[in-house]
Amino acid sequence: MANKIIDMRKVRKVITLHHQGKSKVFISKYLSLSRNTVKKYIALYQLLNLSIEDINQKSDAELEEFFINNKTVNPSSRLKAVYDFFPYMERELKKTGVTKQFMWEEYYQKHTDGLKSSQFGEHYLRWSRKVNPVMHMNHKAGDKMFIDYAGKTLALIDKNTGQIIEAEFFVAILGASQYTYAEASASQKKEDFIVSVENAMHYFKGVPAAIVPDNLKSAVTKSSRYEPTLNETFLDFADHYETTILPARAYKPRDKSLVEGAVKILYQRIYSVLRDEIFHELKDLNKAIWEELKTHNNKKLTGRPSSRLQLFEEVEQDKLSPLPQNRFQVKQLAFATVMQNGHVLLSKDKHYYSVPFSYIRKKVKIMYTESTVEVYYKYNRIALHKRSLNPFNYTTLKEHLASTHQFITEWTPQRFINWGASIDENVKEFITRLLEKKQHPEQSYKSCMGVLSYAKKVGNERLINACKRALDYNIYNYKIIQRILENGLDMIANEQDETHQLPDHHNIRGENYYK
Repeated sequence: MANKIIDMRKVRKVITLHHQGKSKVFISKYLSLSRNTVKKYIALYQLLNLSIEDINQKSDAELEEFFINNKTVNPSSRLKAVYDFFPYMERELKKTGVTKQFMWEEYYQKHTDGLKSSQFGEHYLRWSRKVNPVMHMNHKAGDKMFIDYAGKTLALIDKNTGQIIEAEFFVAILGASQYTYAEASASQKKEDFIVSVENAMHYFKGVPAAIVPDNLKSAVTKSSRYEPTLNETFLDFADHYETTILPARAYKPRDKSLVEGAVKILYQRIYSVLRDEIFHELKDLNKAIWEELKTHNNKKLTGRPSSRLQLFEEVEQDKLSPLPQNRFQVKQLAFATVMQNGHVLLSKDKHYYSVPFSYIRKKVKIMYTESTVEVYYKYNRIALHKRSLNPFNYTTLKEHLASTHQFITEWTPQRFINWGASIDENVKEFITRLLEKKQHPEQSYKSCMGVLSYAKKVGNERLINACKRALDYNIYNYKIIQRILENGLDMIANEQDETHQLPDHHNIRGENYYK
């Protein structure tokens, strides 16, 4: 049975058999004691530096004081010195490259009559279990940040309806210093989760080498003992901050005991303090949380002379990597097929973005944030655009278009007006009216191109006369210029204009239309 008081006769027998050179396995079987119990009493015997004669001379009551009540923490100045050394040793072990053997050598240089290496290690293990019963793993400074949500939610009260709205409680803790961050968030969805993780790193003013989440759906889409599948957005987040995701192993409580221990402490130091307060807004709740969190981080750790904040500033802060200049933007995913005109439609915004013409009819993946749109084909990014929220419009890069299409991107109303003006004022006037007639200038670009191209086909003079006649008819399209030139109407004298029959065309309204 656990914690059952052992008969002192058995303790004497353990020491005697050990003194005779018997193995721990033999002693365990011979005396029907657990192997750990045998190891414990042999270690205490070695620690006390007593001889077998001393053991035999002591009464059962005296042995009980040493072996059962464990009054060995300060039996001599040697033990006091070693226990005084342990808080310093714990901080140093968090630094890269520092080992227990290295720390024992440093201790032994100062105390040449001190404990030997094995006894030193045994006492440090006992001390560390006493001051930190939850976590016995040694964490290097700047190495890991553990994250999790508390099992119990906090509450917000809707001002209008009085409805209770649950708020999730997020906790992050650095392994070496146990410096802690916490906040309330609207949900555990990946968008809120990533914002919380990001806020934690900005609170710590640096990036750890690895982030250790529990198997949250926001972080791990499929748990596995050997190779869990991570959420793609969370992986993008890790790439942005140049860190690594190391999910806690399923059914391995030691992997996440540090953050779970922090959650239990914060239940006492935050939940209990805020239990009678009413909050309507998330920002007000977080403001209250951060006030209590400041108190928590400034309290001294159990059995240690330093607080979490002091340990963070001493051993961990400068080991964190610097934060990137910009915060991470959550990427949304969409799929599309490149259209014949070399553009893809982002259906959410109803906006079109160009891609290189060689990907026409290919199926592509679109990753977009609040400010950018990226287009991928087979894991390769083929286009990057600034996001536009103007529906039914196009964002086009000239280099994406085929050579036959690139010229079109340079067409503007002013370009055609200037071109017409370089021929004659009548041509300029006709082109201007043609552009104004259409609902959108782009609809007239090909018509303008067709009209102006007649300058090379028939010469400037004939084109000028054709534009004059079209202006007189108040008809502004490519077809009227084409019919005037094909029928030679541009070469008929002005005085004959009234008697000459106009060409038959559905856009010609006739003289009676204007009376």
